[in-house]
Amino acid sequence: MDIEIKFKWHDQDAGTQQQNLKVPVAIGKEASQLPTEISNRPISQLVLAQSKVSRYHALIEVEQEQLVIIDQNSTNGVIVNGRRVSKQVLNSGDRLGIGDYTITVEFNLPSALAVLQASTVVNQPSQPTQVATELNTANEPEATALSANATPTIELSWEDPATGEGVTQMCQLPVVMGREVAKLPLELDRRPTVQLTFSSLQVSRYHALIDLAANLNLPGSGGTAGSPKLAIADQNSSGGTFVNEQKITSQILNHGDVIRLGPYQINVAIAAEMAPSAANPAIRPTIVPSSASSAGNASPKLTSTILFNPSTGQPDPNQPNAPDPLVGAASSSGSNFPPPSFQAQQVAVQDLHATGLPVSETVYGTVGAGLGSYILADYLRISGVPAHKIMAIGLEPNPYARYQRLCLNSQIPPHERLRSNSDSCPDNLWGWPSYALREAWHDFGKGKVTQAWRYLWQVFAEPTFSETYTPRAGNVFDSIDREAKRIGWDKIYHYGRVLAIRKTNDNRYGIAYSLGGGRRAFVVCNYLHLAIGYAALKFLDDLQAYRASTGDFRSVVNAYEQHDHVYEELERNGGTIIIRGRGIVASRIVQRIHEARKKNSHIMLVHLMRSPKSQGNKFGTAQRPVEHHYEFQPFNWPKACWGGDLRVLLESASAEQRKELIADWGGTTTADRGDWKMIVDMGIQQGWYQIRFGTVEKVEKAANGKTITHIRERGIQSQVQIEADFIVDATGLDANVEASPLMADLVDRYHLPINPMQRLAVENDFEVAALRNGKGKVYVSGAATLGGPYAAVDSFLGLQYSAQRIVDGLVAAKAPNLKYLNGFGSFAQWLKWVNNRSPD
Repeated sequence: MDIEIKFKWHDQDAGTQQQNLKVPVAIGKEASQLPTEISNRPISQLVLAQSKVSRYHALIEVEQEQLVIIDQNSTNGVIVNGRRVSKQVLNSGDRLGIGDYTITVEFNLPSALAVLQASTVVNQPSQPTQVATELNTANEPEATALSANATPTIELSWEDPATGEGVTQMCQLPVVMGREVAKLPLELDRRPTVQLTFSSLQVSRYHALIDLAANLNLPGSGGTAGSPKLAIADQNSSGGTFVNEQKITSQILNHGDVIRLGPYQINVAIAAEMAPSAANPAIRPTIVPSSASSAGNASPKLTSTILFNPSTGQPDPNQPNAPDPLVGAASSSGSNFPPPSFQAQQVAVQDLHATGLPVSETVYGTVGAGLGSYILADYLRISGVPAHKIMAIGLEPNPYARYQRLCLNSQIPPHERLRSNSDSCPDNLWGWPSYALREAWHDFGKGKVTQAWRYLWQVFAEPTFSETYTPRAGNVFDSIDREAKRIGWDKIYHYGRVLAIRKTNDNRYGIAYSLGGGRRAFVVCNYLHLAIGYAALKFLDDLQAYRASTGDFRSVVNAYEQHDHVYEELERNGGTIIIRGRGIVASRIVQRIHEARKKNSHIMLVHLMRSPKSQGNKFGTAQRPVEHHYEFQPFNWPKACWGGDLRVLLESASAEQRKELIADWGGTTTADRGDWKMIVDMGIQQGWYQIRFGTVEKVEKAANGKTITHIRERGIQSQVQIEADFIVDATGLDANVEASPLMADLVDRYHLPINPMQRLAVENDFEVAALRNGKGKVYVSGAATLGGPYAAVDSFLGLQYSAQRIVDGLVAAKAPNLKYLNGFGSFAQWLKWVNNRSPD
């Protein structure tokens, strides 16, 4: 039975596009990676050559007399009418989000198939698939029930405990959940299952099942007037299944419930009134956001990130979501750079010279010129490389400029303490004297003896008998200034925006970059290092939708944007502020509000969290403490991840095992500091600090100019509205490779492998093996390598560790000018550091 689909979309370069294709249809960005047949039937191919489209992104197929789209484990997901789905029935007129394309699908079903699709009802199995032993119903609100003819559909959303990235899945029942997809059943009583995997050793291979309560043989499962209810059943998991922090064997689910599997907090939203209608006969409907146009007009393209401006390095909410084309396309200034020769995987060096543009040559090149580049340059200089043999390309001459700006924006001024280990010294690869010892020595000299001894006691007794010592931001920046001057950073740094990188025909690497003012140039290097940091700020979808619809960038801000006006206005006029997110940045903003209340006590703070947090992550016998739904840990990873047994364990693990370990060790945590915990206790007791839980449905502007946040709290079927003067999104930073045009281009051009955490796959010495070019090598440091051999990749010590492994690898490869630092050589270099003498 042939079904033809009309695909219509708009391409920025080619304009309106249309293709008519017969089902089944495979969608992706590379024709060579798309299947050509399925079950001996030819497959049509819809090729979308765009960086955010995966090689094999999605499949549209007829399944059980319905037209469905199935995500093929794509990086950026499949969106149907504004919601991310893993598998979804399609209706004519639906809008698909594939990469940056919004594609409208139109089709006519054959009459027999249309009748089947309109009249099919949910089949009830003759025997239950699981037998429940008991049902927890005491003191629970009335269960959310579906109308009798409704499709059993549930939305599950959670945050990845390792990366903090949000995931939302609209699922049709039954849903099976566990750690290993091979252990999850493909079907139950001839009904196909939706399989959700959670990478954590605390999650069993087959952990839990969500289905209609009647299928689980639960008492009272019919609901009101016989309408069905949904329920969850534990599958004899080792760690247990929890609903609203109560361990259950089986449990009817309500809209707003929170399921916990290991470290995963999964929010439940039940499509309670989604019966088929004459206008929309599909039995598996999609929940459409209220902002979507009912007239069929495409809603504005929303992103969950704020990109950094590629020319200034500043967070810029006006940056387009789609990266500028890198190669062979006219820039805004009308030039054609990089040249067409950069479309090839390998570029001839003579072709670069033939352009007439400046071509520089160096041995060691590093892109980013931030802390990652600076720390590697420091190691290279101490290991014998002259400054003129190293070239760092970036937008700001100060290597900590972006980090300092993010600190200031998130309310960490120079006198405040960073969340950093005392012996993690980006200015001193030996780690001695530590920041604690230096600060103590300074205070001894000022006569502050008691305070100096307190720092030394902290280092000696942390974390059991004292709070963990962390350095002041200003002290860290001053020490980096000193070391940068000592190693000749002013000779190493070169201003430029890197646009593209290619292998050259002489086993090196070519870098095309812009110097501003219409000037462009190339660099050719033997060894290349990439340390571009975070490409974007995370931004919640509902807040992005608010800013897009209202143009209000003052009331709703990201914690990493410049937003001092928020505190200044609250100090003048009082008011209410909402914080979203609960990590270290959120805790600092709570402290900042406490400081503002000293000037104006008429300030209220509402801390809005998606779900309660009653217990911390576990690993082995260790478990992090929790107070007031904050999970505490001195640093963002357990200390053994830096140089102890957990580091060794991670380095020896497989890629999938690393994802599981990082999920158990990671999570959104904040520092265990007594002064800050005292502020929270005081705020709750005095009533100016409130913690609320719920799912945000929308944010809109009130007639008085304030914001109104509509949330649905657990067990409450009506909306709760919170009016506030300001909302601060403190959900963090985005290290997705696809968010960086430079990295996305490299991944696309050289088919670079991506690890299970959607970051670059690197070797244990941080080399990207797929970019090896004869003797030439490319290394990567920082957040882009999460999921590799080291957990704390974006910390000071993580950047130092990767630099050390890179230099060791270069020494082993007999790279020029490098020498292995033995004990005597290292001590000699340390003496030079102590006396502030050049490494040469």
